[in-house]
Amino acid sequence: MSNPHAISWFEIPVRDLDRAQNFYETVLRKTLLRQQFPMGDKVYPLAIFPATEHGTKGCLMSGHDTLASSTEGSLVYLDCGDSIDAAITRCRQAGGMLLKAKTALPPGMGCFAHIQDLEGNRVGLHAAA
Repeated sequence: MSNPHAISWFEIPVRDLDRAQNFYETVLRKTLLRQQFPMGDKVYPLAIFPATEHGTKGCLMSGHDTLASSTEGSLVYLDCGDSIDAAITRCRQAGGMLLKAKTALPPGMGCFAHIQDLEGNRVGLHAAA
């Protein structure tokens, strides 16, 4: 069965998985699941974002030699629940930075903002209102 979503998986590169996991759990108020991912002769520690069976899945990934944080390039948007304002406040309190202020989308599409996490990644936040 094919995935009904345009995105099936995302990875946010991190150097300090504990710090990054704490940051995203604080901002999104969601618990990430810690797992080990074997690939070749290495094992990579992950913190996986919660998702429904058919939802878009993704993780924080630590230890991969080719991963580097970025404030440019591809951008992942994470659902921050009912209040983007509260998520932005929690982001700042957790040491993150607001890169693009809350911006309204066309009617019925909610709003978004861009933040910079503690690893230097630019990440989008989205809320329905």
